[in-house]
Amino acid sequence: MQKVGIIMGSDSDLPVVEKAVKILKDFEVPFEIHVYSAHRTPVQAKEFAVNARANGFGAIICAAGMAAHLAGAIAANTTLPVIGIPVKSAALDGMDALLSTVQMPTGIPVATVAINGAANAAFLAIQILSVADENLANKLNDRRASDAKAVLEKDADIAAQFNN
Repeated sequence: MQKVGIIMGSDSDLPVVEKAVKILKDFEVPFEIHVYSAHRTPVQAKEFAVNARANGFGAIICAAGMAAHLAGAIAANTTLPVIGIPVKSAALDGMDALLSTVQMPTGIPVATVAINGAANAAFLAIQILSVADENLANKLNDRRASDAKAVLEKDADIAAQFNN
């Protein structure tokens, strides 16, 4: 199975990224996590991206706040799918990171999830890997069925409590 790379622009992004880590672990998807800054460690970030395919990665998740150039810098140096997580900062509630992550030039796409949306970043990475991994696709189907069952149980509880 291919791995998922998780790159954070700062270790302060870890509380957000841990949600992705949990889901990848739940699905038994191998991953590596690193702190590389698009601005402070551009050489290391580029080396990771350039070598990611050869090193067994199938998708890369990048989390960054403020200027949030990390996902774009990684995407510029690989043809693997890159998923950006804009991280909320105190300054502009994450809108700066969202716009920096989603506004990419033609030919260098970054799939972008919600501000602090690490869980969906992990799910998207798993969906990408599941294209070539039927076992992973089955796990996704099972998770969706479980999630639907939980919602329907809550519906029944609410209906029993409030409906005539």
